[in-house]
Amino acid sequence: MPPTAKTSPAPAATAAAPAFAAGIETAIDALKTGAATWSHLTIGQRARLLERLRATVVAAAPEWADVAATSKGLPPGHPLRGEEWLGGPYATIIALDAYHRTLTKLANGASPLDGIKTDAAPGGRIRVQAFPLSPVDSLLLSGFTGEVWLEPGVTAAEASRTAGLAQLAPSHSGGIGLVLGAGNVTSIPVLDVIYELIANNRVAILKVNPTQDALVPIFERALAPLIEPGFLRIVTGGGEVGAYLTQHPDIAHVHITGAAATFDTIVWGPASGAGSTQTKRRRAEGKPRLDKPITAELGGVSPIIIVPGEWTEADLRFHAEHVATMRLQNSGHNCIAGQVLIVSADWAQRDAFLAALEKAYAAAPQRSVWYPRSSEKLEGAASDYPSAVWFADGTRAIVELDTVEEARTIEQTEYFAPVLGVVTLAGQGQAFLDAAIAHANERLVGTLGANILVDPATQDALGADFEQSIADLHYGTVAVNAWTAFGYLQPNLTWGGFPGATLEEVGSGLGVVHNALLLARVERSVVRGPFRPFPRSAGAIGRPGVFSVLPKPPWFVTSRTGAAVSEGFTRFQMTHDWVGLGRTLLQAFRA
Repeated sequence: MPPTAKTSPAPAATAAAPAFAAGIETAIDALKTGAATWSHLTIGQRARLLERLRATVVAAAPEWADVAATSKGLPPGHPLRGEEWLGGPYATIIALDAYHRTLTKLANGASPLDGIKTDAAPGGRIRVQAFPLSPVDSLLLSGFTGEVWLEPGVTAAEASRTAGLAQLAPSHSGGIGLVLGAGNVTSIPVLDVIYELIANNRVAILKVNPTQDALVPIFERALAPLIEPGFLRIVTGGGEVGAYLTQHPDIAHVHITGAAATFDTIVWGPASGAGSTQTKRRRAEGKPRLDKPITAELGGVSPIIIVPGEWTEADLRFHAEHVATMRLQNSGHNCIAGQVLIVSADWAQRDAFLAALEKAYAAAPQRSVWYPRSSEKLEGAASDYPSAVWFADGTRAIVELDTVEEARTIEQTEYFAPVLGVVTLAGQGQAFLDAAIAHANERLVGTLGANILVDPATQDALGADFEQSIADLHYGTVAVNAWTAFGYLQPNLTWGGFPGATLEEVGSGLGVVHNALLLARVERSVVRGPFRPFPRSAGAIGRPGVFSVLPKPPWFVTSRTGAAVSEGFTRFQMTHDWVGLGRTLLQAFRA
């Protein structure tokens, strides 16, 4: 469990209360009733509620994707509008389906892990083979796999017995939780609310980030089955609304997706200006002002490690586009965006890869850098790194870093904008990989996700040491020949920073979300993808995580049909229309 904070009075309900307070008090009164109602529902009734919720999300999905894309400056016909289908309705629908499967198993007296394979991972760990679990998953996301690694010492029997979390004691109420929603990806606040309800038996008040205010009417329709019985209330406003809610006596728990600085302000107080002296005293005394538990997902600087090998020209082009996607998807406004590329000085193809990367970086469709204050981040990068190479009318940059000291700023600053650094280390094979992992663990701020690109021949040569290397990376999600955002997308995987953070040193956050199998004592998730797309993957047929029938994932920013395929995949999840899926797969082969 994450640490709890303990002190500080709640806001008094006085005549001097802010104008928004009355509305919040009404919402919290409704949630008190909802919390009691939820605690009286059987697990089977909760599963049926998710069926109703799925239907309303499906009905809202087209408008949801359209409004989200338009609000980010992606007009109709823009090639990147598919991002809003995958990052909004798609992620939500497949999560609801996954939670429904888990609740159905629990209602029938089974464990969520029944029928799911577990095996050994390095260091006395077991891992749950959490994706794919169906032929549809294997078809739509061919070649991708996902595992949840549990803490060292957890046995398969313990994992099975404890899977279910709060649903193992469904009548025990977790009270009212506050969800401070993220503003960059539209499914984040929705999935955080659902996790509060299912994993923790907590009803929720969601404060939407102002960047998503246009979506509130859609969220209200999509989430009506939760709102009507008092399981959810949605409020808007700025930091003053969030501050009021965090100190409210009826809020039992806070969850935030955002920045570490915001977390610190909530827990300790402002770092500068009025109140900063008290903040320093609280920190020194170890007495936070927040009087309730808090969990958080806070991003960081994510590495992309390229293990030297012998790559074809097609490999160089494909993974240049892959790296460009990790940085440029959603205009770089992702907590999991790759920010530091780590390559070997001794890799004969280093210069050829960086040339291919610049080409892919420049060729990706142009779009606005839309997130608030992003222009300041770009100006800061330009000031920090005058040698940066800029693309797309000065809206995206690549910085080759020559010294350890020069790399310090980009390794310690989450730009949350399209700025990619290139760090070069010496070595080949396992020696390089060890050095790159140490560099990432010790120098890069945050522990949310790390990416490794390695060709199959090199990985085979590394043998069991490669799996140990995954264990050595202290990140909440590790992606091999995939982007860690795939881990966000798959609900049976977990999402959050690596264990060990504290209120004092929060890093990428405390606790996890998603986790639709409701697993206890989770350490990390690991995703694996195909190094080569179809048809170049054909020689690896029969090797999970190596063979793929996809020519190019639809989330690649360079996919010519990404928008149509992303929408088509979502519509298939909405309707299970196999004829429509056939048309979508034909589009996928034109990517």
